[in-house]
Amino acid sequence: YCCGPTVYGLSHLGNARAALVPDVMVRFLRHQGYDVKYVRNITDIDDKIIKRSLEEGKPAQEVADTFAAEYKRDMNDLNILEPDVEPRVSDHVPEIIALVESLIAKDLAYDVDGDVYYRVKNFQGYGKLSKRNIDEMIESAGSRIDVDERKESPLDFALWKAAKEGEPAWESPWGPGRPGWHIECSAMSSTHLGDSFDIHGGGRDLIFPHHENEIAQSQGAHGEDTYARYWSHNGFIDFAGEKMSKSLGNFFTTREITALYDPESVRYFLLTVHYRSGLNFEVEVTCPACEAPLDKEGQESGRCAACGAETSVEDLRGRVRFPGLEEADDRLAYIYKTLSLARRFLASAKKPGNEEPVTEGVAGLLEAFTGHMRNDFNTSGALGVLSKPLGEVNGLLDSGKGVSKATRYLTIDRFVGDMEQVASILGCFGQDPDTWLQNRRDGKAARMGLDVARVE
Repeated sequence: YCCGPTVYGLSHLGNARAALVPDVMVRFLRHQGYDVKYVRNITDIDDKIIKRSLEEGKPAQEVADTFAAEYKRDMNDLNILEPDVEPRVSDHVPEIIALVESLIAKDLAYDVDGDVYYRVKNFQGYGKLSKRNIDEMIESAGSRIDVDERKESPLDFALWKAAKEGEPAWESPWGPGRPGWHIECSAMSSTHLGDSFDIHGGGRDLIFPHHENEIAQSQGAHGEDTYARYWSHNGFIDFAGEKMSKSLGNFFTTREITALYDPESVRYFLLTVHYRSGLNFEVEVTCPACEAPLDKEGQESGRCAACGAETSVEDLRGRVRFPGLEEADDRLAYIYKTLSLARRFLASAKKPGNEEPVTEGVAGLLEAFTGHMRNDFNTSGALGVLSKPLGEVNGLLDSGKGVSKATRYLTIDRFVGDMEQVASILGCFGQDPDTWLQNRRDGKAARMGLDVARVE
């Protein structure tokens, strides 16, 4: 089970990474022979959705439907598989109400004027996932926020929210209202995977309070030994750290990035770092007039210190470059070029009639690759394994000196075959190499304003 998006706007790269991590997990587990049922929800009832619907004068469900479709488009561009089940909150209100009723019956929740809150003090072990002390949390919450006096404790959280004017609402035993955020995943995961399941994923920012509250709700309702057996939380994405001015924004939508770089290059780049680690997106902003890099002060003022040219913030945002993505794009092009040359060689060469050993790096490619993937889905290490066999194959393609014709052919053939398995696991390197390379060339030319036909 993976916590999916709250659909109130276009997805950003953090959403993409949160979807990519379980995508690769599912691909690899299936490659290893496991029967996997993958559920990723859509949150289509939420304060942010309602806020946007009121601002735009549209029904909240129309806003949610629009951005759910845009999210699917972005994920498809990144070659992220559809989940087996994609439940929506709006389709699971009866299950949510039943779960809330169960918690009230067990003295783990209480109704206040149509709002229902979880009674945290009655759940032993609250804070075990995030490793927080409940007494310290109560003290911190009381000093940090304005506490709703109707709640028994500042840590108690909403399971059901009483209806407000202009907001979508459903009938319930406590009057019209809508679900709280945390209860949604507890209800949807149990509906589609049962009270216990193997892996629960999401971004690190969800550990507390969201996932902590999910545990309290689900184990409170179904028993201490239920719910997720393993948790996987991906790290944050940081755009440029202190190098980028706040006026240019601190995040980019997935679509902004894939308009500049091939989506597969973006996917490859996200896989170069272990999913639990943070990912730093280096950013460069250059002056449109002289191409000099702009520091934060220059970005903020729109004035280039090198040549004095002035540019709007909007124009500067369009000048943003991502060196890490450019390196990933070059690396991906190298791999596709190798695969292209390897396939051409195999198409023209004669298959040997005798068996001879293949080169060392290619012989050990798949075993080393899967070894890293079996170690907490270490895509970074798995990608690193490819360097040696890529070097060997390119050497054989260049000359083939020092090895027999049989070893040359069998090594290149083994490499192409094993890379097909790698591609099925990572969701990279699986396109037709020549088509990908041509599209990359055309895309780069278009971004540079070049007429390819005229250049030819």
